[in-house]
Amino acid sequence: MHSFTSAHNRIQELLKGKDNFMNLSRKRTTIQPKEQLDGTKATLTIKNYLGGYYYFTCDEAKLFKNSICLIEAKHSKESIIPSTEDIKDGLIKMILFSNLKEVKIGDKEYTPLPILRLTSNKLFSIDKLSSSRIALLKLLLKESIINKFEVLINGGKLHDCLPLKTV
Repeated sequence: MHSFTSAHNRIQELLKGKDNFMNLSRKRTTIQPKEQLDGTKATLTIKNYLGGYYYFTCDEAKLFKNSICLIEAKHSKESIIPSTEDIKDGLIKMILFSNLKEVKIGDKEYTPLPILRLTSNKLFSIDKLSSSRIALLKLLLKESIINKFEVLINGGKLHDCLPLKTV
């Protein structure tokens, strides 16, 4: 929870106008030191069908031919995979990125490729996970197939670790 003073200061910034608030919010967006990132952090402006605008960040954006990889990264120092809460947080971005209809940089249109990247300081091995963590990864794999996004774990693809016949 933020203090009353912090909330009051944020309200004062809002009162200065939308553009001022957007610039201030985007300046506050930083790379978390725990995330293991390769690409460029990106800001996304999503316009809905009613004309409303929503402002998000993407941990990494990488161009590949006519596609753009939109990567949300989650990391764990202590566990083999990030926490369930972190994975759920990443899924919210996957819902957004998987439902984008038109993605442009300037006037050039790209096909979005949403990716949830899970990293850890520990070596990933499916054999070292508890049955509940394996069950979580199986559900995550099903979700990724249904909603057409990729899941990477320490650089490898989740579907290579969990063959489809086990899901």
